[in-house]
Amino acid sequence: MTISIKKATINDVEQLQSIGVQTFQETFSAKNTEEDMQQYLAESFTIEKLTSEINDKNAAFYFATLNNKVIGYLKLNFGQSQTELQEQDAIEIERIYVLSEFHGKSVGQLLYNKAIAIAKQNKAKYIWLGVWEKNVRAINFYKKNSFIEFDKHIFKLGKDEQTDIMMKLELND
Repeated sequence: MTISIKKATINDVEQLQSIGVQTFQETFSAKNTEEDMQQYLAESFTIEKLTSEINDKNAAFYFATLNNKVIGYLKLNFGQSQTELQEQDAIEIERIYVLSEFHGKSVGQLLYNKAIAIAKQNKAKYIWLGVWEKNVRAINFYKKNSFIEFDKHIFKLGKDEQTDIMMKLELND
């Protein structure tokens, strides 16, 4: 199984929408109402919004592909495009999502490794993210990769205000 990581471009916006919606639903639909899920997906995964995000020079998307099929993706934010903090020497992992059928096959780790490589190329001092307090699988993944909890913030999914744990990893040269 050879998985490739490639940067997504504006030509990939429909694939991005498809993988984004599918992985978000697989990850969160069991623990959220249908109404909140639909509202969030309708707001966050429109072609217009994703086009704007792909065109943002301070954001980058990467696909994990297997036999030219997108099976996961990564979104990084730099500088002012970070959802919080917005420090020039930090990079945010906003999203790492993998199709559920590929969980446990190191796809998330490959995307994560890509994020770390980019952070080091950009001479970032640290990389950070927010993860839903009920997403134990993701929290354990980041802890395994030496992330530590440093704060909490509210993430709105539809009408539901949820608590995200903010985690970061200091990068040493």
